[in-house]
Amino acid sequence: MSIKSIIAPVRGDGKGESVLGLALAIGRKFNSHIDVLHVHAKPEDMIPFGVPVPRMFRQTIMDAAGNIAHQEEARLRAIFDDYCARHNAQMMSADATDCPPDRLTISWREEAGKQVSVIRDLGTLADLIVVARPDEDTELGMNSLMCALFDVRKLTAVAPPQVPEMAGNRIAIAWNGSGEAARAVTWALPLLLQAEKVTVLMAPDENNSAGTDEGLRRYLCLHGIQPESRTFKIGRRDIGGPLLEAVQKDGADMLVMGAFGAEKRRELVLGGVTQHVVENAELPLIMAH
Repeated sequence: MSIKSIIAPVRGDGKGESVLGLALAIGRKFNSHIDVLHVHAKPEDMIPFGVPVPRMFRQTIMDAAGNIAHQEEARLRAIFDDYCARHNAQMMSADATDCPPDRLTISWREEAGKQVSVIRDLGTLADLIVVARPDEDTELGMNSLMCALFDVRKLTAVAPPQVPEMAGNRIAIAWNGSGEAARAVTWALPLLLQAEKVTVLMAPDENNSAGTDEGLRRYLCLHGIQPESRTFKIGRRDIGGPLLEAVQKDGADMLVMGAFGAEKRRELVLGGVTQHVVENAELPLIMAH
């Protein structure tokens, strides 16, 4: 089992380096190929919808939008080239199919349109999608995370604001017996197999027999993984906070967990525990729905 194809969407929000850092940290473990994806809006999409715009002004708006897109692409590409040079990553063309299997490779891909649409199209054949932690105030980046988890339904890594020094050496698993948690574990097996230490973290629940770790421990042992198990106390309503405290106490540098969603105002939003962890975790998250 391996992770050979990684997609890492970046935008001009200052979080690209953390996304690249996490993608490289994971990719080096498997000699993966990383597609760094930058998506800019189509010039015609900048025309106000439903508002009559004279042809002359329409062309002016489209020209200005095109120039801005090219400038942003050049700026991000320069950051990308510098990052690759500093980290000795072998660059390949976006359409390359002859990537050497014995070393990490990386490519730059520029696309026009909406980022979620491009992630939806390209992510179907990726092993892992790495996204930035969404901005809590502006919710910038939330659509990309939701698309990777719920539309494409791929293993998704959420990069913390700071570039991680290590990722995947000591992995914690947030376990509650749910299908989402089980899917996250099975999809994350390549990472778990390479970890030096794996810890199963549980909040005891007398009413949830599926939440015991016996089945999970057996499953991991069958794959050659000898996990430790720990329980953590929770408040009457708060689980996310105590979970992150338990992760920190364990010394983990990565957290594997299931993602929960709920319908609200016709928009798919993250469940309360998932939302808290995504917004507050200072370590990489590996998630699945």
